[in-house]
Amino acid sequence: MKTVYIETEFIKLSQLLKYASIVQNGSDAKFFISEGLVFVDGEVETRRGRKIYDSMNVKAIVDGKEFNILVKKR
Repeated sequence: MKTVYIETEFIKLSQLLKYASIVQNGSDAKFFISEGLVFVDGEVETRRGRKIYDSMNVKAIVDGKEFNILVKKR
């Protein structure tokens, strides 16, 4: 599991996927989120603007690889 540290109160889901280098751009993030390949705290999330806060877990399946991210606030 990769830990991503944020300076702000929250980060939007699509921004997190880019920030964590899981996807290259916003259109890739939009595609994987809309296809139901991204989970927030174990639940499928299809809203790319979903706010991700401290201690939330995000799992993304991109090109057959599974990425797990824990978000922590500095």
